[in-house]
Amino acid sequence: MASFNKVILLGNLTRDPEVRTSASGTPICKFGLATSRVSRGSDGESREEVVFVDVDAFGKQAELIGRYFTKGRPIFVEGRLRLDQWESQAGERRSKLCVVLESFQFIGNQRDEEADGGFGGPNANEAPKKFGISSEKSPAKSEEFVDEDVPF
Repeated sequence: MASFNKVILLGNLTRDPEVRTSASGTPICKFGLATSRVSRGSDGESREEVVFVDVDAFGKQAELIGRYFTKGRPIFVEGRLRLDQWESQAGERRSKLCVVLESFQFIGNQRDEEADGGFGGPNANEAPKKFGISSEKSPAKSEEFVDEDVPF
């Protein structure tokens, strides 16, 4: 029997990411994600349905999320569902679904990042360079940039 386990979410972090290291030295990042959907009820009123999801990231991605994301920041996540099961202190069997992150993308533009203080963290200037976002304003008409140098 064929099966497929893929989750794609776009939402905002509900808390600051929590980064820990496993016994084998692998970074693990846990964070909450909120997604919402607005629909109209039969009475015509607008209703918002919010879903809260726990996400686990591992390795380099865990480090990046821990360094550059904070509560409220939007993120695009791709991953797979995992069922966690455990026994509570009262002896009850408990379970919950969570998402294991496979890839992610920063959401927003440079102005959004500048307006709320950048990517945050001690190495905030690394993020724009590392992910192809120019942190410098484009040169207007300066000595270094001349329209005649553009080939079109």
